[in-house]
Amino acid sequence: MLMFNSNNSALGVYFERRVLIILFLGFSAGLPLALSASTLAIWMADRGVDLGAIGLYSLVGLPYTLKFLWAPVVDAFRVPLLSKLLGRRRGWLIFSQILLIVAILLLGSLDPIASPLGIALAALLVATASATQDIVIDAFRVESLPDDRQAAGMAYYVSAYRIALLVSTAGVIALVAYLKSAGFADDAGWQAGYALMAGLVVIGMGAAWFAVEPENSEDQSAPDSNSALQRFYQTSRTAFADFLNKENALLILLFVVLFKLGDTLAGVMTGPFVLAIGFDLATYAAIVKGVGLGAALAGGFVGGYLARRMSLITNLWIAGILQMLSNLVFCWQAWIGPNPLALSVTIITENFSGAIGTVIFVAYLSGLCTSKAHTATQFALLTALAAVGRTLLSSGSGFAAEATGWAVFFALTALAALPGLGLLWWLQQRGRFATG
Repeated sequence: MLMFNSNNSALGVYFERRVLIILFLGFSAGLPLALSASTLAIWMADRGVDLGAIGLYSLVGLPYTLKFLWAPVVDAFRVPLLSKLLGRRRGWLIFSQILLIVAILLLGSLDPIASPLGIALAALLVATASATQDIVIDAFRVESLPDDRQAAGMAYYVSAYRIALLVSTAGVIALVAYLKSAGFADDAGWQAGYALMAGLVVIGMGAAWFAVEPENSEDQSAPDSNSALQRFYQTSRTAFADFLNKENALLILLFVVLFKLGDTLAGVMTGPFVLAIGFDLATYAAIVKGVGLGAALAGGFVGGYLARRMSLITNLWIAGILQMLSNLVFCWQAWIGPNPLALSVTIITENFSGAIGTVIFVAYLSGLCTSKAHTATQFALLTALAAVGRTLLSSGSGFAAEATGWAVFFALTALAALPGLGLLWWLQQRGRFATG
């Protein structure tokens, strides 16, 4: 196993093979998200699709929220041939990535004007294959890494995920612009961009191929039942029952929903805010995407370092307070106005704090999945709940910003962090962070 210094080195952990594998899987996980969301929206806008229709296409992202419904399939069944050759988790990884390549190629081959329904179905297939890959990667990471390596793995995962998002948004758009300037038709540019993204999924497939199947993975699957339906039901029931039997389980689930709520509410409106106060698209891309990426990468690794040096409860307090305070920087930005230097400070603060919070929070979620037989199902449930703020609770954030003004809106998002911090204190008093 590749190492740097020793097992206990704060830096050496990042050079371990099992942690490095998570880096490449994180890239594969981040690549498809925008292809069925923001990049697809830009493609349709470029082709002149009605804005109302573009908004409706956001519904194809529902598989990311509902993935816990079919996560028991990943826990209960093996993929024929692939799981026999590679093991249960790696077999599912390769299978989901093959589906992903096919779905991305299909989506890129269609015309948003001529085939709106086909585009919707292909985008839904991309999102479903991507969500399935997420289920398997999360289960593989939780089962492969011991507790003291989870945060380092998530630091890599978050960093690679964000890089992949940049590649599948700015990278695709830059390629399309270049091909257009070279005289290629509009469709040819988008087809080439999507084909390239499909090819980059091979990075994740390579990581899955060279990874080591988690120990005892084959022994953790659900016992045989008389039918596939019975086996699915049994796995689902026992997975949820196992989690709900934890002390204060419902309050823990509520904490999962609330912990990053304030950070999420602010994040959803960052783009509209930046443009509304007077910045152009070029400045938005350079600072929010470029400078923000660097800050997020740094925050991810700082989060991983803190997780190895401090207790879980201390880290959760640090992350929660940083996330809350970073929202207040947007109030200052609203007062300053369209000043590029001020925006750089705001975005660095927000992305750095948010990345620390993500690494620490996901390490906490990983620790809640104590049953290897149900890792995929339980982690999918937890991440789906964590996404409630992004998918449901933030749906009215635009109306709130219009009604209150930007400075008041971001102050309210900071206050939205208080219920999560209050629940953190309550759970701490009851010893819920002494163990997973």
